[in-house]
Amino acid sequence: MCLRKELANAIRILSIDAVQNAKSGHPGMPMGMADIAEVLWRDFLKHSPRNPNWYNRDRFVLSNGHGSMLLYSLLHLTGYDLSIDELKNFRQLNSKTPGHPEIGETPGVETTTGPLGQGLANAVGMAIAERTLGAYFNRPGYNIIDHYTWVFVGDGCLMEGISHEVCSLAGTLNLGKLVVFYDKNNISIDGKVSNWFTDDTAKRFESYNWHVIDNINGHDSNMIHKSIKIAQSVTNKPSLIICNTIIGFGSPNKSGTSESHGAPLGEKEISLTRKKLNWNYTSFQIPDNVYKQWNCVEKGLQFEKEWNELFSLYQFQYPDLSVEYLRRVNTQLPLNWDQETENYISFLQNNTQNIASRQASQNTLEKYAKILPELIGGSADLSPSNLTIWSGCKSIKDNLSGNYIHYGVREFGMTAIANGISHHGGFIPYTATFLMFVEYARNAVRMAALMNTKHIFVYTHDSIGLGEDGPTHQPVEQIASLRMTPNIDVWRPSDQVETAVAWKQAIERKSGPTALILSRQNLPQFFRNTKQLSHISYGAYVLYDSQKPLDIIFISTGSELYITLMSAKKLTSLGYSTRVVSMPSTNVFDRQNSSYKEYILPSYVTKRVAIEASIEDFWYKYTGINGLIIGMKTFGASAPAEDLFKKFGFTIDHIVKQAIVLLKS
Repeated sequence: MCLRKELANAIRILSIDAVQNAKSGHPGMPMGMADIAEVLWRDFLKHSPRNPNWYNRDRFVLSNGHGSMLLYSLLHLTGYDLSIDELKNFRQLNSKTPGHPEIGETPGVETTTGPLGQGLANAVGMAIAERTLGAYFNRPGYNIIDHYTWVFVGDGCLMEGISHEVCSLAGTLNLGKLVVFYDKNNISIDGKVSNWFTDDTAKRFESYNWHVIDNINGHDSNMIHKSIKIAQSVTNKPSLIICNTIIGFGSPNKSGTSESHGAPLGEKEISLTRKKLNWNYTSFQIPDNVYKQWNCVEKGLQFEKEWNELFSLYQFQYPDLSVEYLRRVNTQLPLNWDQETENYISFLQNNTQNIASRQASQNTLEKYAKILPELIGGSADLSPSNLTIWSGCKSIKDNLSGNYIHYGVREFGMTAIANGISHHGGFIPYTATFLMFVEYARNAVRMAALMNTKHIFVYTHDSIGLGEDGPTHQPVEQIASLRMTPNIDVWRPSDQVETAVAWKQAIERKSGPTALILSRQNLPQFFRNTKQLSHISYGAYVLYDSQKPLDIIFISTGSELYITLMSAKKLTSLGYSTRVVSMPSTNVFDRQNSSYKEYILPSYVTKRVAIEASIEDFWYKYTGINGLIIGMKTFGASAPAEDLFKKFGFTIDHIVKQAIVLLKS
């Protein structure tokens, strides 16, 4: 029988060997947190290595993801499909052990971490999802959704502002099954954090309404075990366990210093560390008795067996709920989804309404959400402006099985929390703010794209059309930036029909997030025939043609589509042959086949005009370098929207004048 310290040392040795082999990485944190990880993973964590996606597993999030070898060592030792060769291949091309944990690359990794604090935010989302889904599906004696969310964080995670945003909300929501271990080693890259981080963390978290367990020796297994039991006994607050640890524990010359943080220890120091830890085995060698005590395969299968037996009884007692549960966790849409949405879009096309696309979005939510209980929404304190509340919304603060989260003014935290909700499963999250304030949320938006997260971003007040609030609130470069971010589908609809199609596409998309860019001001509705209606989902379609051959093509989106159409028709009256292309989603259009792209933008037509109240440069890919772009070159200004559109050239007369110059060039 191995001592706990020997089991923890297996993590330490694997970590330093892998970092040394890769010639890069972060050995200090895995060495310092190994004892905490050993107690948690062997005594408390409910998981199944042979089935990493078993739904009722505990979620473990390594927020300080630079210490990824801690997690990879744990996954390897406990029996996941992560071989010793993969550990030897740490940080190498096409390995299952990338430099920071990446969901989808490594079995057992719940979310991609590395940007500090975001894993903690994702974990708050997972804890919200567990409780909310459980409140919806669980019945007395049948807790089919019942698990903990465990998080490792370091000093850096708690210095990041996002930790304030999400931990404040977690305490407000009383997330009692969220347990966070703070690796308080007082060291970061620059050295001792006492020079720049002197917060009283315990008091800080107590003020958030957290249960705090302070001054735990992070190298004392008994203390760690007792602290976890105490944390589990408090069910109405999230728990923070503050563990005092030594970074690089076991290294004779580099422990307790920043030297062990982000670089290999070196062969000489590794040899000395092996000696100090009494580890008498060669590189990457783990003795059989250590493997045996670490292996959790049989325990995991027993967890699954017990849950499967419970769920079989649940299916008998609650057949309708069990069918709905399986539909949601398997990400299947309702059987009537296609018919209901197609009927609604047809209804909108035949019921003309000149409304803002944000209002059209709310109307669409009212229709779609009634058949999609998995939609869980929220806004960063802008619900009445974003129009993200529909008649069936229930706040999860007031109703544990609700479907709406008042995130407060926390754009970054909101976005990262919703990423966690999505990766927990059982929900399709949508989050909202003004488009301008995507800047506060930017890194979480990028992480959603990187992780293929099913997450719908609702961004309203989309342009200078915002008006009097001025350039601080008027987005100019944001749409282009979102479009150029890999794996985000961006939709800027022009009326209620395109808005309903955009929502439908966002909900059906499985491979990443979608951003809906919506107007504050009212927009006119366009007539479309059946063919045009069916082509909206392709991202771009022909809204208007005069006659062929074409002289000029106009491309536009959103609120500028109407003046584009009027400009084209005026040019037609002057004898030119024109086409208007509505392009609500450039990303979706770019994925179409070459024949469809040629049909929409025939290559023989070199005179092209793009019109959008956002930064000009993006549109050259469609107009060509000599094309005409009527867009923004500067920031906006404070004035009524109609005055701003005139000032910046978004008028029929200006467009026609510039188009004629292009045609004659």
